[in-house]
Formats: sequence, structure tokens, C-alpha cells
Amino acid sequence: MLVDTHCHLGASQFDDDRDEILGRSHSAGVEHVVVIADSKPASDRAIALASRPGLSATAGVHPHEASSWTPEIQSEVEELLHQECVVAVGETGLDYHYDHSPRDIQRRAFADQLVLGTRHSLPVVIHSRSADDDIAAMIRDTDARCILHSFSSGERVLRAGLDRDAYFSFSGMITFKSWKGVDAVQAVPTERLLVETDAPYLAPVPYRGQRNEPAFVVRVAERLAELRGSTVEDMISSTTANAVRLFGDRVTQSTITL
Repeated sequence: MLVDTHCHLGASQFDDDRDEILGRSHSAGVEHVVVIADSKPASDRAIALASRPGLSATAGVHPHEASSWTPEIQSEVEELLHQECVVAVGETGLDYHYDHSPRDIQRRAFADQLVLGTRHSLPVVIHSRSADDDIAAMIRDTDARCILHSFSSGERVLRAGLDRDAYFSFSGMITFKSWKGVDAVQAVPTERLLVETDAPYLAPVPYRGQRNEPAFVVRVAERLAELRGSTVEDMISSTTANAVRLFGDRVTQSTITL
């Protein structure tokens, strides 16, 4: 089986055909999907979806939405972490490319969610864009288990993640001709690799430009195997084992059914 460890399945882009998407995932061998939240309302949607077999949820607030992070929202998110279907905190992190929220507020929301991950023994899903220095420093300063999602950061974040035994999740970007992170792909230990779609975004070649969906994570696994000189079968086995170690037995005990 394959696990799509990062999919925004609650997004409106999937409202018209979510059942069909899950059917295609099942047919492609993608048996579990982690539904990612980026706000308190999205956390609620992710948890509602994760009542279905084959789905788990996260709860947290994205750096784009960090201005919504208040003590009240923090308390509400923390309460959601007690739900059995919630397997991670986030998506959180820092994004200095768009700066949709002030940077000091982004850092505070990120720091608080790292604390939540540590307190509840849950991994933290980290978004990083144009913020390498602060991401690297904050990773080094936390005891939380970290997932560097859709990894495309530079050497500082790579080294910090390796030093802290972070998990590195790779998306369809590794199939793009413009991808320049081969060294990073090869530097990550096999036991720390994950695959994801980040759907509906970042569809891999040959689907680039289309709406992404969980079934397409197969192509990510294939390309990751190519870049690491591995077989696709070994890559599927390794990344699934890593997802189980990180998210728990729910990954194999709850699989997509038609």
C-alpha cells in the first residue's frame, strides 16, 4: 500500500467528486490519506472527513492564517488533538515569501504548535518557504517530531532536519524539470522518507497543470525511487513503514474502502 501523507482533501476543489477521488486512490494502491488542515475550520473539516475508512486528520494553523492564532484558537486546536483520528499537528511553519501574516505572529503560532506536538506526542507538519534561518533555528530548539513537508528548502534546513531526525516528505515537485534538490533527496536516510501530493496543488509530471489528487502520489514514489537508485517496490514499502512509525497503526488498520 501507499500513503499520501499530505493532502488537502477538505478543500473546496474536491467537493464535487471526493468519492470518485478516493475510488481512484484505492485503485492506484493508495490506501491511506492524511487530510491536512490549515486553519481551525479546516481542522474541523479534516476530522469530519476522517470518520471515513482510510483517512486520518491533522489539526493546526498554517502560517498564512497565523493572524487568526489567538489563545482561544490555540485552546480549540489543542482540544481537537484528543480526537483518535488526529495524527499530527499542523500544517504550521513559516512563509516569508507571501507574508500573509506578520512574521513575528507566524513565529509565535509556529512555536506554540511545536509545543503542542511535544505535549501530545504528535508529529508537527512544517511548511517552510523563504524562511530557512528561522525554520532551522526553531527545529533545532524543539523536542517535537518534525515533518518537513514538500521539502524544497536549502542546506540549513536540510542539516537541521537531519540533525533532529526529522522526516522529509517529498511531493510532485521532484518530477519537475526545474527541480534542483537531488542532493537533498539522496541525503535523507531511507527511514525518514515520506511521499505526499499536497493535493490539490503540485500535480506531478505527467499531470502537471491539472488538479492534483492522492492517486498521483504513485508517480512521486516512482520518481523518488529513480533519484535514489531504488526499486519502486522498496520505496513504497519503506515510505509506508515510515508513515506507520510516525502516525501509528491507524495507517494500516484504516484503509480506503469502496
